[in-house]
Amino acid sequence: MYVCSCFGITEQQVKQHADNGACTPRRIASACKAGTDCGGCVRRIQALLGRGACPRRELVDQGGPALAPLTGGASGAPPKELTELGDAA
Repeated sequence: MYVCSCFGITEQQVKQHADNGACTPRRIASACKAGTDCGGCVRRIQALLGRGACPRRELVDQGGPALAPLTGGASGAPPKELTELGDAA
């Protein structure tokens, strides 16, 4: 099932990125751009991450490896939802 129709990102892809350490909506956005265009999928990404899609969350929460910073979508800036929610999962 698609999570982000703007970039064609599926639930499985979000889960794979979470497995690799992208445990917040902002880190998912950095990994695959999901949530950086219209922002309509940010809450769905949060829900996926909140249901255990990130087994390495403890490592990341303790200062483990982080992904590159968010570069933004087509406009170059993160959508309002990402800006307001920050790294909350």
